[in-house]
Amino acid sequence: MKSGSNPVGIFGGTFDPIHFGHLRLAQEVAEHCGLESVHIVPAGKPPHRNEPHCDPAMRMEMVRIASKGNLLFLPDDRETAKETPCYSVETLLQLRRELGSEKPFCLMVGADAFLGLASWHNWRDLFDLAHILVAQRPGFDIGSKMTEPLGMEYRARISNDAEALRHSPSGRIVVVDVTLLDISSSMIRECLSRGRSARYLLPDDVLDYIGIHGLYREQNEI
Repeated sequence: MKSGSNPVGIFGGTFDPIHFGHLRLAQEVAEHCGLESVHIVPAGKPPHRNEPHCDPAMRMEMVRIASKGNLLFLPDDRETAKETPCYSVETLLQLRRELGSEKPFCLMVGADAFLGLASWHNWRDLFDLAHILVAQRPGFDIGSKMTEPLGMEYRARISNDAEALRHSPSGRIVVVDVTLLDISSSMIRECLSRGRSARYLLPDDVLDYIGIHGLYREQNEI
């Protein structure tokens, strides 16, 4: 695959559960940067967080349900199928082997996750494997929030030209303002554990799946 083609996006997270905040972020960043597709990759055993509340197979199924009908979104089970901790650099290496060394890749992260990038496993290798797309709320000045050594990489790689992503396989950072939806998976889990409705925070079909399987009812009970 030659450079000059539309990039492939990779969007990872625990998705415990996936909700409209995740989906809207992926949609807006994909449209802004001209992505041909977005691999949505639920983490199996995330190394940077506590064990997810819901098991990997169910979180993967919720991603499949939420992605239904959107041709941009490709539910990807490569991490939920693993029994060992999952690192983004390993996921990107695997995708590189599948799609080739010249295909532009874009790793999509939220601003908070990006600010912690220097704590990730082999984090500098990420720039050799993908561009980094940082989703932030309008008016948030991410450049003023970061510390070294991430700041040095940011200043060297930041670009305002999303079109340029098509012409190299990796290495740039592009910041994208996205609609702020103040929704979190923890908010949804708390609603459900208290017997409150989580409707309009996530797709109805995902909420129905949660109800059928009795998920999150015992979390955070008071």
